Amino acid sequence: MMTLDSSLTRLNKKAEQILQGALPEFLEHGYAATRMDQVAKTAGVSKQTLYSYFDDKEGLFTALIEYFACQKFRLVWSKPLTGEPRQVLTQLGQRIITEINDPDYLCFVRLIIAESGKHPELSQLFLENVAQPTIAIFKGYLQDHPELKIQDPEVVAHIFVGTLIHNILTQNMLSGQKIIPMQPERLIDHLVDLIIN
Repeated sequence: MMTLDSSLTRLNKKAEQILQGALPEFLEHGYAATRMDQVAKTAGVSKQTLYSYFDDKEGLFTALIEYFACQKFRLVWSKPLTGEPRQVLTQLGQRIITEINDPDYLCFVRLIIAESGKHPELSQLFLENVAQPTIAIFKGYLQDHPELKIQDPEVVAHIFVGTLIHNILTQNMLSGQKIIPMQPERLIDHLVDLIIN
């Protein structure tokens, strides 16, 4: 079975074609009802080709998590965290909101959450590829800026990232715009103020 590393260096065009074909199938039918033969058809490959890359549905879904996670992680963290802290934190917050607030990505996150009870290893894989490195990088940035006087950089990283993720989930997945509306720009500005001041 083909495995993906975080840099996606081993992902060739055929494997990416399969993953692109698998995504709409999982989103439409859910994990349990998705059939490998239909994935092959949607991806435009033979079943033999599909199984030459992915042994089974779990392996395919695992690769899809890694693929999606790495894509989003690279987009959010493509620019180095250099410069004046207020500007860096504001831009980081905007990138998180922009890149995660993608309909297909949010549907995929919903699917992972739905499967987390039966397949906790899949949600853990998602967190290992997205949340864990995000918190680590942000924590490192805060540690590198003692002038901010952050007593616990890890907690602040959790608060910053977690608050933005919570906003995205409640506003877009739970229809929070009608019940608890909150503009992301306003949220980012105040989060940055809490850290800087």
